[in-house]
Amino acid sequence: MPRRRRLSALVLARVLVGLLAGVLAGVFAGVLVDAARPAPAAAHDATTKAHATMTGTGPDVRAVLDLEYDLLMKSAWLYAEAYDAKERTEQLRQLKINHDAVIDYVTRRFAVTYDDAPCTPTPVGDADVRERAKVAFAVVTLDYDCAGDGPGQHAISSALFPDAESFVHSTETLVGYRLDGTTGSAVLTAANPTLRIGERRAAHQVGEFFLLGAEHLLSGLDHIFFLLALLIGARRLRDVVVTASAFTVAHSITFLLAAMGVVDVPAAIVEPVIAVSIIVVAVANLLGRGEERAGRWRLPVVFAFGLVHGLGFASALDIDESGSWGLLLSLLSFNVGIEVTQLVIIAVLFPLLTLLRRTSAARWVTVAMSVPIVAVSLYWCVDRVTLPF
Repeated sequence: MPRRRRLSALVLARVLVGLLAGVLAGVFAGVLVDAARPAPAAAHDATTKAHATMTGTGPDVRAVLDLEYDLLMKSAWLYAEAYDAKERTEQLRQLKINHDAVIDYVTRRFAVTYDDAPCTPTPVGDADVRERAKVAFAVVTLDYDCAGDGPGQHAISSALFPDAESFVHSTETLVGYRLDGTTGSAVLTAANPTLRIGERRAAHQVGEFFLLGAEHLLSGLDHIFFLLALLIGARRLRDVVVTASAFTVAHSITFLLAAMGVVDVPAAIVEPVIAVSIIVVAVANLLGRGEERAGRWRLPVVFAFGLVHGLGFASALDIDESGSWGLLLSLLSFNVGIEVTQLVIIAVLFPLLTLLRRTSAARWVTVAMSVPIVAVSLYWCVDRVTLPF
């Protein structure tokens, strides 16, 4: 190769490695900055997902809503002592004290109709609190009294946590329902805030959960880091195919089992192990001694950790209707969204890594990219072990 071409390739390689390392370092810095910020309710700058489980055998309906605790208290225009509460006991006390304000907010933002006639909501008991991926969610149960005796059609509308409140943006309400002889699920957004039971076609449901799966992978830095660590250690296209296949099969198994309620592993176990999985693969890349040795550990390790990542993917849905195979289409669509997005990431990054390995920068590419991944993952691991779920 002529000297000028070698220099150009070296400069390109250094620029590419610098960009990738800079992104990883920026993520690490962002993680540390986020850790130092005040409570999330003080300035929500991300999105949230509300969860609604709807059941009923006639006109009347029961809704169980899971809403991010601090965001709910902030949106209900309560004082800081309410939305800043961190201990479950204090959160339950604040929900009881502010019961009327919370119910007023929820019932103004979440509605049920029967044959287009509004149903009357009545709160059932006091609100509860439970954890979803280390975030406290208030559990509000409402019974909707719907007028009518004969067969009719329910409609569910959600305007929870709109952009106009400025605490979060692009809120999605995940609805699982068993109403009017139909079992299914849907995603309500500001653009499509209403679900009419029986009208939404399967193709629409597939599209909703496909996009939700893609969004979950892209917003889950830990899953992306694990995939990136796998790509750094893969030298040939065959390695990528085998590794990605093992990861896909493994996380698809546990994702479906967990989302259907067959397997239930606490987030306090799953989340730290996901961080450990990234560390193990990234450190193995740093200590690797050739293709043969890497080939012996890669497949079983990737498969084992893929099982754990599947549990993490399932936590994004938290569907409570265990064994409800009517939800299988949504689950499969969500999983396909994850897989397609994963393939797009591989298609973009693997050729780039291959190009880098063909330059004189190859000997330090692995180090430059793996060290920030290890650093961020170590932080996640410590954070997830030490903080209560």
